[in-house]
Amino acid sequence: MGQVAGLAGVTVRTLHHYDAVGLVRPSARTPAGYRAYAAGDVERLRQVLAYRRLGFGLREIAELLGDPHTDAVAHLRRLRGLLLERRDRADAMVAAIDRELTARARGVTVSPEEQLEMVGPRLYDAIGGAYTATRRTEPRIAARIWDALGDARTVLNVGAGTGSYEPTHLDVTAVEPSAVMRGQRPAGAAPCVAAAAERLPFGDGAFDAAMAVSTVHHWGDPIAGLREMRRVARRVVVLTFDTDQPGWQGRFWLTRDYLPEFADVLSGFPSLAGMADALGARVEPVPVPWDCADGLFEAYWRRPTAYLEERVRRAMSVWTRVGEEAEQRAVRGLRDDLDSGRWAERNGELATLDTADLGLRLLIA
Repeated sequence: MGQVAGLAGVTVRTLHHYDAVGLVRPSARTPAGYRAYAAGDVERLRQVLAYRRLGFGLREIAELLGDPHTDAVAHLRRLRGLLLERRDRADAMVAAIDRELTARARGVTVSPEEQLEMVGPRLYDAIGGAYTATRRTEPRIAARIWDALGDARTVLNVGAGTGSYEPTHLDVTAVEPSAVMRGQRPAGAAPCVAAAAERLPFGDGAFDAAMAVSTVHHWGDPIAGLREMRRVARRVVVLTFDTDQPGWQGRFWLTRDYLPEFADVLSGFPSLAGMADALGARVEPVPVPWDCADGLFEAYWRRPTAYLEERVRRAMSVWTRVGEEAEQRAVRGLRDDLDSGRWAERNGELATLDTADLGLRLLIA
């Protein structure tokens, strides 16, 4: 234990406490009876310490590490995203300080509003590091979802994330397994239960309607989750993605020309027909407007330079799923083609379109 404490830069007392509260328990003993850490124990300790240094409390960390749907790779990618967000915030603060130093050196009076810029909401608007900065409700897509809810008064939002698309005029209960996402829900949002779609802690027919928006691909067992939604609600509305259409991988220039790994991300995803059958649902296409306010993966189909921005990509789970090497290769290729004009040559006709069918589908049952 002393050796591990020294390597990790913590005290033995800290490791004893982690053991006592069940956060990191050494799984072996030496012949002399001392606690010994196996490779898996060290990996878990590394995750605990990384989350601690990002400001998470021990209870939050226990909940994060106890999530059965998150493996070691997912934790590393989450940590990477959080660290990049922190770096972006620090860079933005440095830039704000530099602007003020320059202004003061020139004898320019700095207003109270400008002084608060480096710590206030304008900073966060500028860097957009958090998920909520780019993942907002798109009114035109929301109208389709809310219309599909019909006359429902009570609604269960499954895989609710930060709360986008929750109808504020209805009685909403949210379900979200990720503590990180629950922590980003705004003040006044619907009450949120920590649970997974596949095991909804509600009785049969407990809600008038259940909705799920761009979340099914994150579920461990999508069909089981959809059946659970069908069990707890008389109406079900799901926004998902169509992989049934022949040549679907080529629908979107980003996946066709720069990120073929996208097909691998959805390789185990159920067919649209299978999901519709599980619900007894009809299927409606949902076109993506060119100025879509929600920064989902397909949102910037007519604004390609957005995909060059780290803050934009960090709010899209696809990039963490394909890995850093594929992400950086795709970004380099897109940047080169934008600079050379090749992207415009291939995709110039998009400038005439107001919407594009990129595979988003609404299941209504």
